[in-house]
Amino acid sequence: MLLPYYKQGLVEAGCDEAGRGCLAGSVYAAAVILPPDYHNDLLNDSKQLTAKQRYRLREEIERDAVAWAVGIVTAQEIDEMNILRASITAMHRAIDGLKVRPQHLIIDGNRFMPYRQDGVVVPHTTVVKGDGKYLSIAAASILAKTYRDDYMKELHQQYPYYGWDHNAGYPTKEHRRGIEEHGTTPYHRMTFNLLGATQLELPFE
Repeated sequence: MLLPYYKQGLVEAGCDEAGRGCLAGSVYAAAVILPPDYHNDLLNDSKQLTAKQRYRLREEIERDAVAWAVGIVTAQEIDEMNILRASITAMHRAIDGLKVRPQHLIIDGNRFMPYRQDGVVVPHTTVVKGDGKYLSIAAASILAKTYRDDYMKELHQQYPYYGWDHNAGYPTKEHRRGIEEHGTTPYHRMTFNLLGATQLELPFE
């Protein structure tokens, strides 16, 4: 069973991202503040759920959350700042969008840059595999994943050669074959080695 909070008695936002390891598309992040007594037996790490379960839970999370928001960093921005900084920036943008000010942040992974609100640093705690430990991080992982999947399916309508409607831009054989045969798009991350060499990205976890 996932835990309801890291620090009791504080307004706590959980944060996670989706799309860090992709060859194309924006990286998405979400921040979620849940009620202090929140329970949802189905809520879990988005990777452990089916697509149908994720979309059902997205509706429940958006209905039940005290506040939630999604942040986006584009492929062009990723190329400019590197994927580690882009992932954290997407989380910062998601936190920016919260209608309730958090007093503490719990971040999936082990890397984060301090987040400031009105010039004051909001305390944070990083949690490795946090999306399988805390409800608010799991909720954030579901929002980030589903909204990014929607976005990649929309891009697939413009660029149907890469399988983005089902691989979401990850480095599958089909995706790389599409790059070989049709070239790149404005949504590909050009600082990544798109045809199969080691990715030019910093470790995140």
